[in-house]
Amino acid sequence: MMQQPVTRGYSASQIALHWLIVVMVLFQLIFGESMSHSVRAARRGTALDPSDATLATLHIWVGFAILAAVAIRLVLRLRFGAPPLPPSSALLGTLARLTHIAFYVLLVAVPVTGILAYWFIPSLGDVHELGKPAFIVLIALHAAAALWHQLWLRDGLLLRMLKPGS
Repeated sequence: MMQQPVTRGYSASQIALHWLIVVMVLFQLIFGESMSHSVRAARRGTALDPSDATLATLHIWVGFAILAAVAIRLVLRLRFGAPPLPPSSALLGTLARLTHIAFYVLLVAVPVTGILAYWFIPSLGDVHELGKPAFIVLIALHAAAALWHQLWLRDGLLLRMLKPGS
């Protein structure tokens, strides 16, 4: 097994990619329904509203961008590692690791199933759409945990994604 480097905090690149991915995922969650409208219109042979057509095209390109950003982020994670978790119970540490693994799985699986559904295997569209509620649950858990660390525990965990090396 490869030993990860020990680091005090995330690098500026890791932080920038984190927030870029956050913005892109939120865009997908908010405007992703346009892709569903596009697919339904294509099946019915009806015209698509121009704004839905634009948003559907953006949905595809943002999905590719997410996949690329996640690949870069994984490379940086392997190169620079991640700071250790603050002291806590074994259960909380395990939940934190599982949540991050789930994020990475979704950040790869959802764009890949979207690509496959759009161009090759339309039935994967249903699997792709399951990503939305999964992302919403994980984002809520992740944000709640970050706020709990910042406001209740006051252990500075949130600073790791705001200031390099913190």
